[in-house]
Amino acid sequence: MGDDYPTLFRSEQMSLMQFLIPTEVAHDTVAELGELGNVEFKDLNPAVNPFQRSFVGEIRRTEEMARRVRFFESQIQKEKDVVPIRPLYNSAPLVTVGPSAAHNIDELDVTLAEHETRLVQMNDSYKTLSERTRELVEARHVLRETAVFFEKAETQQTDIRTSFDDSSAPLLQHDDREQQYLSTVQFDLEFVAGTIDRTRISTFERVLWRVLRGNLYMNHTDITEPFVDPATGTETRKNVFIIFAHGDALLAKIRKVAESMGATLYPIDANADKRSDSLREVTARLEDLETVLYNTGVNRRSELLRIGENLAKWQDVVRKEKAIYETMNLFNYDVRRKTLVAEGWVPTRDLTMIHMALRHATEESGTSIVPILQELRTNKTPPTFTRTNKFTEGFQTIMDAYGIATYQEVNPGLFAIVTFPFLFAVMFGDIGHGLIIFFAALYMIFKEKKWAKQELDEILGQFFYGRYIILLMGMFSVYTGLMYNDIFSKSLHIWHSGWDFPESDGVSYAVSNGHMYPFGVDPAWHGADNGLVFTNSYKMKMSIVLGVIHMTFALCLQLPNHIRFKRPLDIYANFIPQMIFLQSIFGYLVVCILYKWSIDWSTRDTEPPSLLNMLIAMILSPGKVDAASQLYTGQGFIQVVLLLLAAVCVPWMLCMKPYFQWKEMQMIQGQGYVGLGHRNGGPRESADEVLEIEEEGNGRVIVEEMEEEHEQHDFSEVVIHQIIHTIEFCLGCISHTASYLRLWALSLAHAQLSEVLWSMTIEKFLGMSGIFGTIALVMVVVFWFSATVFILCIMEGLSAFLHALRLHWVEANSKHYQGEGYLFTPLSFAKLDEKE
Repeated sequence: MGDDYPTLFRSEQMSLMQFLIPTEVAHDTVAELGELGNVEFKDLNPAVNPFQRSFVGEIRRTEEMARRVRFFESQIQKEKDVVPIRPLYNSAPLVTVGPSAAHNIDELDVTLAEHETRLVQMNDSYKTLSERTRELVEARHVLRETAVFFEKAETQQTDIRTSFDDSSAPLLQHDDREQQYLSTVQFDLEFVAGTIDRTRISTFERVLWRVLRGNLYMNHTDITEPFVDPATGTETRKNVFIIFAHGDALLAKIRKVAESMGATLYPIDANADKRSDSLREVTARLEDLETVLYNTGVNRRSELLRIGENLAKWQDVVRKEKAIYETMNLFNYDVRRKTLVAEGWVPTRDLTMIHMALRHATEESGTSIVPILQELRTNKTPPTFTRTNKFTEGFQTIMDAYGIATYQEVNPGLFAIVTFPFLFAVMFGDIGHGLIIFFAALYMIFKEKKWAKQELDEILGQFFYGRYIILLMGMFSVYTGLMYNDIFSKSLHIWHSGWDFPESDGVSYAVSNGHMYPFGVDPAWHGADNGLVFTNSYKMKMSIVLGVIHMTFALCLQLPNHIRFKRPLDIYANFIPQMIFLQSIFGYLVVCILYKWSIDWSTRDTEPPSLLNMLIAMILSPGKVDAASQLYTGQGFIQVVLLLLAAVCVPWMLCMKPYFQWKEMQMIQGQGYVGLGHRNGGPRESADEVLEIEEEGNGRVIVEEMEEEHEQHDFSEVVIHQIIHTIEFCLGCISHTASYLRLWALSLAHAQLSEVLWSMTIEKFLGMSGIFGTIALVMVVVFWFSATVFILCIMEGLSAFLHALRLHWVEANSKHYQGEGYLFTPLSFAKLDEKE
C-alpha cells in the first residue's frame, strides 16, 4: 500500500514536528490547530507542577467561567417548564481569535458574572419568599383547623377526658362546667398548635402520651395539598395538630418534643375574634406574597430564557479556551526569542494543511511573524492513527476495543467490514429477521443528520453509533437466509425443487426428479423427517470450513507485517511452519469435507466415512485406514506425510528463531560490540541536556531522547517467549477450530427458536374462521411480531454479535495481531464534547 491515498490497511505515517510559535500568536495558532484536529502535542514540562505552569491563571479563569456555565445549565434543567436552548449551529459565533479576542473574552467573563449574580439573587429571593409563603399557608391551615375544632367543641359534647389522676377526678370536671368554659372561651387548659410531617404523626402522638403520661388531649387533621421544596422539588405532606394540656411545664415539654421532631409551632389565640382577625391578616399577606412570588418567578424565567439563547455558544467558547490554555501549558518558553516551543505528532499527509493553518492564524492575529515548523528525527514509536469515516468508524472501534494496533501494523478493522457481518449472518441467517434489522438500520441512516444533533439515551445511542454495522449485518443475514432457504422458519420455493414425494402405503418418500436447486438449500428438506439431521451435518461442516478459511486468512496477515518491519527471520521461523502445521491437519480436514460433499454416495458401494473418526485415527494410528471407511485411494500415505509435516513444524517453530538470534548475538560479541546497557559495567543514562542541540546564542531545539526503543533481551527470555508462542499456537489451532462450531450451534438454535415461535402462535390460529378467529389471529400476529423483534432480532442478535466479536478478537487476531500501539489523541475541538 502506498502513502499517496488514505487507507485502512495500515495506520497513517506520522512525523514528530517542532513548532516555534511567537507568544503574540500562540493563542490563535493553538486555536487554529484545534479546529484542524490533527496535532497531538507532547508535554515538554513533565517535571513542572501543574500549578506552577505559565498559563495556570488563564486556566483558573476559564474554569470559573465553566463553573458559571454549568450552574446556568443546572438551573435550566431544574426548571419545571422547558427552557429552550438555542443550538450551537444556529447561534451567532463569538470571535475568540484575532486582535479583539482578549476583549471579547473579558466581556464574556463580565456577562457570565452578571448573569450569575442576578440569578443567585433571584434564587435567594424566590427561596425566601417560598419559605415565607409556606409558613403563611401552614399558619392559615392551623388557624382554620383550630377554628373548626372550637366550633365543634361548642356545638357538641365531646368526651375529651384522656386520663385519670390519682383522685380519679375527671380532667374536665363536668359537662356543665365544660359548656361554661366553652361558651366563655375561658379554658383552664392551654393549647399548642402547629404542623408536622404526616409520616411522623403517629410517632409524635406516642412520644407525647408517654412523656406526659396521658395528661393531654390531641387532635390532628390532614392538609390535602402537598408542600413543595423550591430547592429540591420534593413534595412533603403535613398534618395540623392541636394539643391541650394544663400547666406551663407540660406545655414546655410539648414544645420541646414538637421541635425535636421537626414540627412548626404557631401562636394561636384562644379568643375567636382574634383568631378571625389573624386569619384575615394571614390571608391578605399570603395574597400579596403570592403576587410577589409569581413576579419573581416570571423574572427568573425571563433571565433563564436569555441565558438559554446563548448557553450553547458560551459552553463551546469556554470549553475551547480551556483546551487552548491547557495545551499551551505543555509548551516550553524560549526566553531569548520570546517564543513558545512545542512538539507534537502529526500525520505526514497533513503537513501541508498545518502549514496553511499556521499562516492563517498569523493573518487572523494581525501580525507578520509566522510560526516555524520543522521535523525532528526520533526513534520513539509514533501513535497509531487510522482515518475513518462514518461508515468504517464502527468497525474500527470494534477492533480498537481489543487493542490499538502497533504503528504501521496491518489493521484488521479493514477486513472486519466484510468478515464481521458475514460471521454474524452465518449464526443469524434468516431472510425475514435480516430484513427487519436491515430496515431498522436504514431508518437510523435516514434520520442520521437529525439524530446526530440530538442527545440520545445510552442504549439508542449505541445502536445509532453502529448503524452501518447493523445495516451490513442485515444484508448478510438476508444472503445467508437465502442460502438456508429460511424466512421466519418457513421455506421459499423460488425455483423448481429437485425432489418429488410420491405416496406409497400412506408414506411419502423423496424421489429425485432430475432437477437441481440452483441456490441454497432445497425447500424439500424443510418438510422431511431427516431435515434436522441434514441441516445439522451441513452447518457443522460449513462452520469448520469457514473457521479454517478465516484463521488461514488471519495467519496470512503476518506476511505483510514481517515484510514491512523487515523481519525475514519471522517469515521462515514462524509464518511458514505455522501455515504448514495448520494446513496439514485442519486444511486437510476442510479438503476432505469438500471432497465428501462432491461425491454421490448413492452410487458407491461403501458408506460415507465419519470425518471426525478419520481425523482421530489419522493421529492415533497413522497409515492405517479401514477399507470400509476409506475416502480416497492412497489416503493412508498422504495422512502420514501430512502428520510428519505437522510434527516437523513444532521443533521448527521452537528452535529456529532462538538459534539464529543466538548466532547473531555471538557474531556481534565476536566483533567486539556489546549492548548499551553493558557499557562500563552498568546502564548508561543520558539527561535531557545531553541530548539537546544548541543553536546560535542560547536558543535550543529540543529533540527526543534517543533511548527506549531497541531493548536488549536476554537469550533465556527469547527462548521462553518462543516456547510459549509455539505451545500457544499448536494448542490454539485445535481449540480455535472447535470454537468455530459456535457458528453451527447458534445457527441451529436460531432456526429452532424461530420455528417454535411460529408453531406455538400463528400456526395454532390459522384454521380459525369467523370474526372471532380473525380478531384472535390479528392479536396473535401482533404478539408474534413483537416476540420476533425483541427475542429473535434483539436478544438473539446481540448473542450472535458477541460470538462474532469473540471469533475476531480471539481466534483471528491471535494469529497475527500485536496490538501494542497507543491511540493518536490530537487536540480537536470537535471531540471535546465526547471527552466531557
